[in-house]
Parts: sequence; C-alpha cells; structure tokens
Amino acid sequence: MDIINLNKDYWTHRAVSYSAQNRAELFSDQKEKWQDYLCETLKKHFPDKEPEQINILETGTGPGFLSIILAEAGYNMTAIDLTPAMLKKAKENAGEFSASIKFIEMNAEDLQFFSNTFDAVVTRNLTWDLPHPDVFYKEIHRVLKPGGMLINFDANWYRYLFDEEAMTGFEEDRENAKKKNVEEMFIIPGGEKMEDIARRIPMSKALRPGWDIKTLSALGMKVKADETIFDRVWTDEEKINFRSTPLFVVKAVK
Repeated sequence: MDIINLNKDYWTHRAVSYSAQNRAELFSDQKEKWQDYLCETLKKHFPDKEPEQINILETGTGPGFLSIILAEAGYNMTAIDLTPAMLKKAKENAGEFSASIKFIEMNAEDLQFFSNTFDAVVTRNLTWDLPHPDVFYKEIHRVLKPGGMLINFDANWYRYLFDEEAMTGFEEDRENAKKKNVEEMFIIPGGEKMEDIARRIPMSKALRPGWDIKTLSALGMKVKADETIFDRVWTDEEKINFRSTPLFVVKAVK
C-alpha cells in the first residue's frame, strides 16, 4: 500500500484508543490550557473580530480535540480527517457541539476548498505524518485568506529512527518513565506499524521547526516558532515521556 492508505489503515485501528486519550484531555485541566492558549493567540491576531466571525479549518482533526475546544469558545469550525473512523469518534466526542462543527473526510494534501476561504488553520501532530508536507503547506497557504494564520503544533516524532543522538534521548525517556512510575505513552500496541510508516516519510529525518520555518517563509509567509510551548500545554507525564521530542508551535501569517 502507498503511504496514504497505510496511514488510513493504521489510524483506523488506533481510533478507539486515540479517542480515549482525547476524551481524557477534554475532561482534564489540559483542555483549559490548550483552549486558553489558542483563544489568546487568535484574539491577539484578530483583535477586531468576535469568535463567531472567524472561520477556522482544523486539518487532521483525529478524535476532534482542537475543533471541540474552539467550537466551545464560539469559533466557526471545519474539521477534516483522512480516516472515517476518526471522524466518527470526533462527532461522538463533540457531543452538544457536533452540530456546530463541519466534519469532512478529506486528504490534508488535497484540500477541497476555494482559495482564500479560512481566517485560520489549526493542526496538531499531523505534519510529521504526511508523505508530502511541502504540498500540505502550499495548500494551507492557498486556502488561508490574506492575513490569515496557521497554528501548527508538532514535534520531531520518530527522528530516533535516523539519528543516534535522538535514539539515545528516546531510550532515556523510556527509562525515566519507568523510574518515575508514570504511564508509558510512546510504546503502544501496533507501534511497529507506525515505525514502518515513519521510515518512509520525509519528516522523520527533518530538523524541525527549522524545516517548517524555511518552507513556510519560501511561500511568502511571516513565520515564528515557539519551542517552549510544551511547558504550557503538556502534562507532567507527557513531559517525562517525550522530554527528548518536545512539542513546538509554528505560527505563520499569509
């Protein structure tokens, strides 16, 4: 199978367990941390607009976490995902907000929207998993309105497959999780399938967010990255499990 279908197959099987993770976030203090950060960022960028005046696209919504917390805050949300099983879980997780979010099955590298449609695009842990992330960024640039903003949360996932130093960090994270008696969050059933996919896609080898800054800047976007965002939105358990691959956020304006 090609990468698209491999991904679709993998995430179909992960839908139930991944949704459980997202639901736990929705009913924890983490929801407010993520929601506060996103709302602060959007309000700062769109000071003269109310949430209901802002149209946002979430790419790779998975079980729907970002779309749900932004819909709850009053934003107009469109959420896409490649995997029907994930969209089904996202609708279930959205509960009372499901009717106010447009859930659509769609490939993030081939967005079926007119150009200059959205005020903002948000995404979390998607870009690393794409076969053509440069194409994805071109599509994001196309569908954003002039002055629109991309907010992309991601990390250097699976770089340990190609980098000795990253592998050392990865192994130390596993040991620290054991020593501190916290839940192992990286080693999961079927994880070898994801490693197989990661070996075939370009972002596993990239140095990020440097790659993202360079690629988005080449499209004419104004780009900033924050490599400390993990400290604000991650749990203590996440910080232990993923110390060597900290979450960053890239913000780019068209």
